[in-house]
Amino acid sequence: MLTEEEARRLVLAEIDDMRGNVEYDLQILRVEALSFGWLFYWGAVRDDQSGRRPRLGGNGPFLVDRENGRLIRTATSVPIARQLADYERRLRREAHARNSAAKRDARQP
Repeated sequence: MLTEEEARRLVLAEIDDMRGNVEYDLQILRVEALSFGWLFYWGAVRDDQSGRRPRLGGNGPFLVDRENGRLIRTATSVPIARQLADYERRLRREAHARNSAAKRDARQP
């Protein structure tokens, strides 16, 4: 099980990997706690001269699952609420599959 700080380090490592492709300084801008983990919004730091934050394409938030350590880069083309609902359905399917397998194993001699 991950802590928020461990999840933050995972996201920062992903952001660091992208730094070579972007001329701006990147950082985590906001963190939203979820029932199963966190959503890390990230982007460019404000420009000192203009005071504006440069707009980036493809910087959908990172979803980090606290239970399994999964880090998922979300799409900017799909509403985040839909992606979260899809992920929650995935977690339910995985839990159901684990429970079914455990029941099957328990019945076998």
